[in-house]
Amino acid sequence: MATTAPTPLAVLDLVPVPSGSTPGQALRDSIDLARRTERLGYTRYWFAEHHLNPGVAGTSPAVVLALTAAATSTIRLGSGAVQLGHRTALSTVEEFGLLDALHPGRFDLGLGRSGGRAEAATPAPVPEHVTPVVDGRTPNGLRIPARFSVAGLLRSPRFALHRKLLQQPNAESQPYDEQIADILALLAGTYTTGDGIEAHVVPGEGADLQVWILGSSAGISAQVAGAGGLRFGANYHVSPATVLEAAEGYRAAFKPSAELDRPYVSVSADVVVAEDEARARELAAGYGLWVRSIRRCEGAIPFPTPDEARAHRWSDADRELVADRTETQFVGSPGSVADQLEVLRDATGADELLITTITHDHADRVRSYELLAEEWARR
Repeated sequence: MATTAPTPLAVLDLVPVPSGSTPGQALRDSIDLARRTERLGYTRYWFAEHHLNPGVAGTSPAVVLALTAAATSTIRLGSGAVQLGHRTALSTVEEFGLLDALHPGRFDLGLGRSGGRAEAATPAPVPEHVTPVVDGRTPNGLRIPARFSVAGLLRSPRFALHRKLLQQPNAESQPYDEQIADILALLAGTYTTGDGIEAHVVPGEGADLQVWILGSSAGISAQVAGAGGLRFGANYHVSPATVLEAAEGYRAAFKPSAELDRPYVSVSADVVVAEDEARARELAAGYGLWVRSIRRCEGAIPFPTPDEARAHRWSDADRELVADRTETQFVGSPGSVADQLEVLRDATGADELLITTITHDHADRVRSYELLAEEWARR
C-alpha cells in the first residue's frame, strides 16, 4: 500500500540570547543546533534578520549562514528573511552568490520587505476559496485570533531609529516588486537597463539558490510570490490572524514558472516540546514576557528564565497585548504538539512547516527539536 511522505519540518532561528548569556554564546548555540537538527532530519535551517534587539543576535543572515555552512554538510540553509527595505538588489545577490560559490546548491534566499517604503494600499484579490473562521477557529480547530494592529509599532520612535540607522541619509527604498524583479534578473544574467547596459554579478549570476518570498498577508509579498511562480513562506508564529489570507492570496495569484508548476507554501509556528505538558509550560514561561518587550517597542529582551518570567506582574493591558501570540504557541508533549502542527498544516495547506523554538537553556531547545522530530517520524 502506498504511503504519503511526511510533511517536511524546517527550522527558523532568531539566534536568541538568553538572560545571563552573551551574543557570542548564542551564535555558538545556534550553530550547534544547526548541526543537531541536520542529524535529526530537518530539511532546512533559516536565520531571521533583526536589529537593535538586546535579546536577538541574528542581525546579518548572510554572515551567520557562512559560519553555519562551514559547520554542516547537507541541511539546506537560508534567510528567513533578508529585509530588503534597507538593501539593494545587487548587494543581496552578491552576498548569496558568495555563499553559493563555496557551498553550491545549499542556500535559500528568503526575502522580506520590512523597513522599506510604505506601498500603496491596493486591495488584494479575493481568493475563490476562503477558509471560514467561526468564533476564532477554522473548521478543523486551528486558532485564528483577532488581528493585531502594528500601527503603534510603526509610529514608535524606535521604528524611526531603525530607519535612520539602517538607511543612508535621504535614501529611498526601491518598490518591492521592482526589487524582486531586479534580484531575479541579476541571478539569471538578464539584467539590462533601458539604454541597453548589462549587469553581470560575479559571483552571483547563475547561483543555485531557491528564492522564497515571506509575507504575513495577502498583500504585495503574496502577490509577487504568486505572480512570479516563487515559493512562499506564510507567517503564523508572528501574525496568526492573517496566515490564512496570506496563503490563500498567494495561491490565488500563482502562475506556473520554470521553478514551480504549482504553489508551494511553508508555514511557521512557535513550538516548545518537552516530555510532558507541565515541563513544556515551564520552559515556555518566558515567551509572553519576551513578546511583550517587542510589542511595547522596547526591542526583544534577553529570553527570561522561568523564575524571571513568574516574577513579572502582568497588567490586563499587557496580557491583551500578547494574547494572540501566547494562545497560538504550540506547547506540550511530543504527541500534543504534533497534533497541533497537523491541524496547522491541514488548515493552511502547508507543504512544509517551519519550526521556531526559544527556551532559556540551550539543552532544552535542542531536546524540543529532538522530541518533535522523533514524534513526527512516527506519523
